[in-house]
Amino acid sequence: MTGFPRLVLFDLDGTLLDSAPDMLAAINVLRAARGEAPAALAELRPHVSRGARAMLAASFPLLDDAAREALVQLFLDAYEREIGLHGRPFDGIEAMLAAIEADGARWGIVTNKPEYLARQVLPAFGWDARSAILVGGDTLAERKPHPLPLLHSARVLGVEPARCVYVGDDERDIVAARAAAMPSVVALWGYRRRDDDPAAWQGDVMAETPHDLLDPAQWPR
Repeated sequence: MTGFPRLVLFDLDGTLLDSAPDMLAAINVLRAARGEAPAALAELRPHVSRGARAMLAASFPLLDDAAREALVQLFLDAYEREIGLHGRPFDGIEAMLAAIEADGARWGIVTNKPEYLARQVLPAFGWDARSAILVGGDTLAERKPHPLPLLHSARVLGVEPARCVYVGDDERDIVAARAAAMPSVVALWGYRRRDDDPAAWQGDVMAETPHDLLDPAQWPR
């Protein structure tokens, strides 16, 4: 096989999309409502791929779990108003997606973001018409790191998991891919905390930038 994998599945936030600026705008709506100064992008960025609760924990460290839990829906509502206004695809993503499509392969999105929010992201980039499938964190009974979303996507699109590749920037992505017996790519351009060790995640390939994946030979087989 010399071309791209027949089906490439991607995480969304931190992999296809640099959505941290949208998330920051939402967090700062909540901070302003509490009379707190705006947070900085650098402070929030490492936590984006871990979801709303991780971002709230980083942004409101003095609140207890119950108080932060009460902010989750307020954060999601604020984020819904900011979707697509500040974030953009990572540099090289559009070229990589175009190369996959030009090879006759397909790509889709498996994210832990709630499906209703993920669906609002895609039209801004034309991805709603191009992505073969979108599975959100609440689409199925399980979410990553459980393998069900990946296995479901492969099954719906009629591709064996071993002939797919999953690309993600968080350890949960790689754990899910391994449990699904699906080759994986660690997106090193994404969001990570300082104490993360991507090499320990046991992904099949580690890519520094999306540009590295323009060459089909760089993908796992």
